[in-house]
Amino acid sequence: MNKLIKILSVALVLFPVIVSAQLVGIKTLFYSFGQLVDGLILIVVGIALLAFFWGLVKFIFAQGSEASKLEAKKIMGWGLVALFVMISVWGLVRFMQRELLPGADYSNPRIPSFKP
Repeated sequence: MNKLIKILSVALVLFPVIVSAQLVGIKTLFYSFGQLVDGLILIVVGIALLAFFWGLVKFIFAQGSEASKLEAKKIMGWGLVALFVMISVWGLVRFMQRELLPGADYSNPRIPSFKP
């Protein structure tokens, strides 16, 4: 049993390397990872924005019920917190890039985009 666990753990560690065998080098690997993260950022920001608007719609349609209004305010609040945190982290990353990599041109921050 212990030997099986060791074999499975080694297989799980090596599996990404086997699947990514077509990647030429580390630069291509980082580029592919960056493309994946760009797509995920766009999706997560969209979900946070949808959560805020879902709370807004629930608030508008909860005319008489105070409990429903409170729940809708909670949803809107968490949506705003998520958006604020994501945009703040994006700004902090840009700030660190400008301070730690002074020769690079980061004057126009790249907006995440989805290209099918």
